[in-house]
Amino acid sequence: ALVYALVNAIAVLIIACPCALGLATPMSVMVGVGKGATSGVLIKNAQALETMDKVDVLITDKTGTLTEGKPSVQEVYTLKEEKEKLLLYAASLNQYSEHPLAKSVMHFAKEKGVEPVKAEGFEAVMGEGVVGSVEGHEVLLGNQKLMQRNSVNISSLLKEEIAKAQKLGQTVSTIAVDGKAEGYISIVDAVKVSSQKAIKILQNKGIEVIMMTGDNHNTAKSVADTLGIDRFFAACSAEDKLKEIQRLQEEGHIVAMAGDGINDSPALAGADVGIAMGTGTDVAMQSARITLVKGDLDGIVKAKKLSYEVMKNIKQNLFFAFVYNVLGVPVAAGVLFPAFGILLSPMIAATAMSFSSVSVIANALRLKKVAL
Repeated sequence: ALVYALVNAIAVLIIACPCALGLATPMSVMVGVGKGATSGVLIKNAQALETMDKVDVLITDKTGTLTEGKPSVQEVYTLKEEKEKLLLYAASLNQYSEHPLAKSVMHFAKEKGVEPVKAEGFEAVMGEGVVGSVEGHEVLLGNQKLMQRNSVNISSLLKEEIAKAQKLGQTVSTIAVDGKAEGYISIVDAVKVSSQKAIKILQNKGIEVIMMTGDNHNTAKSVADTLGIDRFFAACSAEDKLKEIQRLQEEGHIVAMAGDGINDSPALAGADVGIAMGTGTDVAMQSARITLVKGDLDGIVKAKKLSYEVMKNIKQNLFFAFVYNVLGVPVAAGVLFPAFGILLSPMIAATAMSFSSVSVIANALRLKKVAL
């Protein structure tokens, strides 16, 4: 009897050991992260995968996220016949800027044979534009916020022309010289082909998509209408984006933020899941938990699907980790012995535990075949 009791005790100890439990979550996460990487979705940690499955609001930047991020100058408009002079001023300031819009102006100036000159006191105002002194003139180049803050006088005729360009979906940078608006540079940035389809899929999954951009209302509305986005905020600063995320979080929403620029980094860090475009700035990628190599919203659809599949796989693994224990422990303890004379050998118990681990590993490896 003592021998039977000892054998049963050993069998119970072997069966009760939840060795597969230690593999259940890490195996799914490891395979899931690998699957994401091969699909162009780089995931920093397991928490990002788990949280992504719960996301119900996606806030997205416009330039470089919904659009190609390859802006090109459409035209230089001026009230006077001095287009080349205004382009010289704009290029002279923008030569010191890393912004995509600045690079498009520099490319346009080069095409037109305009060589920038040295600018004094250059300053890049985040989310507004650039300022400095060129050939003894105080020059401002940027959006309406920059103009208003510096009390720039804009004529009604110029305002009308600016509005026309904006309604066509163009980004307009006003050029002011010595406190007076002299014209503007209009820039076009095509909407990514993948954006519309991806937004539709995300909306069908119950995710509310909100666009927040530093661009003006008219341009933002044009892009939002094209993509079927109902809610958008224009003329947003980095702080505005972060405040909106915090407000939504206080309401109980799980918020993802997608962006590519330096001014998106506070929002990317503050969101439940920050998603950076791989085509954007290093600062944005460092602030985010997920990076999309190709830099398009298709990657968010893939990340959402992957997150769902990984969480489902973890639950399945937990089942495999426990089911052998739940069934095996009573048998090893001798519950069937009085009626059927069945006892569980420690060797069979060890085999069952091995099957438990193998089942978990095999199930986790199925994530490799998931179509994203």
